[in-house]
Amino acid sequence: MPGLVSPHGGGNLKPLLLEGEALAAERARARTLPALRVTSRERGDLIMLGIGGFTPLDGFMSQRDWKGVCDAMRTASGLFWPIPITLSSARAAADAIGAGAEIALVDPDDGSVLATMRVDEKYAIDKAHECQSVFRTTDLEHPGVKMVMEQGEVNLAGPVRVLSDGGFGARYGELFRTPAETRAAFAKLGWSKVAAFQTRNPMHRSHEYLAKVAIETCDGVLIHSLLGNLKPGDIPAEVRATAIGVLLDGYFRRDTVFHAGYPLDMRYAGPREALLHALFRQNYGCSHLVVGRDHAGVGSYYGPFDAHRIFDEIPKGALQTQALKIDWTFWCYRCGGMASARTCPHGDADRLLVSGTKLRKWLSEGSEVPAEFSRPEVLAVLREYYAGLDEKVEVKLTGHSAR
Repeated sequence: MPGLVSPHGGGNLKPLLLEGEALAAERARARTLPALRVTSRERGDLIMLGIGGFTPLDGFMSQRDWKGVCDAMRTASGLFWPIPITLSSARAAADAIGAGAEIALVDPDDGSVLATMRVDEKYAIDKAHECQSVFRTTDLEHPGVKMVMEQGEVNLAGPVRVLSDGGFGARYGELFRTPAETRAAFAKLGWSKVAAFQTRNPMHRSHEYLAKVAIETCDGVLIHSLLGNLKPGDIPAEVRATAIGVLLDGYFRRDTVFHAGYPLDMRYAGPREALLHALFRQNYGCSHLVVGRDHAGVGSYYGPFDAHRIFDEIPKGALQTQALKIDWTFWCYRCGGMASARTCPHGDADRLLVSGTKLRKWLSEGSEVPAEFSRPEVLAVLREYYAGLDEKVEVKLTGHSAR
């Protein structure tokens, strides 16, 4: 029986999270080091480095790596990588760090130590160039652009020793899985051909259809939920996980689906982020990535199928994980079920287009949601969440609950 795809770079998984005596000793040493508070995005990147999700990187990228990734999606060593993985600092803090110095990287929320780092290089970047390369825009309304433009003036490069999972394990329990854990789970299930389904939303009928199409062609599907930060108005990870759980329990065979989460923030980089999603899913053991309409997009910055095309533009062999490209999906009243633009011959008047944006709008407004749009068990979870938001607003306005 064929095995799972190999980790990116052709070697073994490279988790940088220390364990046992080495972890205890490094935590003690970290307390003696100058501390640098990282951003939420950088925290997610650190944790991915720690658990092996960003294999084979050993830390934050140098200036040559940054330039190569922006311009050609290659690090200085020639490794395929579509988005820079960098650490920024305010100039004053960077000036106080000498060449080769060791620093502690601390959590942006609670100040706990996440990692130690040897600073091998300090460099300034052209932020607009990074944004144009990665996001195809420099518009500050784009959340990824805003994130880059607001980061510190100086990038710090060097290897890291990761000391924590940032609390994701305690917060999410068995939902938070490392690449080694998903690979072990797939092997136990007897899977070798595995499709990853990326989601930052609760799964509606279109998502369910995409996952089931993948199940028809693969041994199983990893429903891989983003657990990091999103843009304002998106649904929190805990709520999404509950909604996905009730969908999987009621409408999927248990031996065809595996639900797990990963710690990154969304960058909303569209096509480039689709490549990054495929790259780290290779480390998680997935041979395919489901790529639907406007994968990892936001607003109208990308064409609906730009993320399909970019997989045809990268060099052959750059990734083992391949795109499972699926056309625009919708409910067709004449077909009597979910369909795609490749399978349905009917016109727009017969179609109910299904999107997370539309679902969030209906739910936030308290509008009725068509049964063809989402399963009732999922809607029940989401309505409870939005009702709680309404109650919090009322408490804030009146100073007490209306109940």
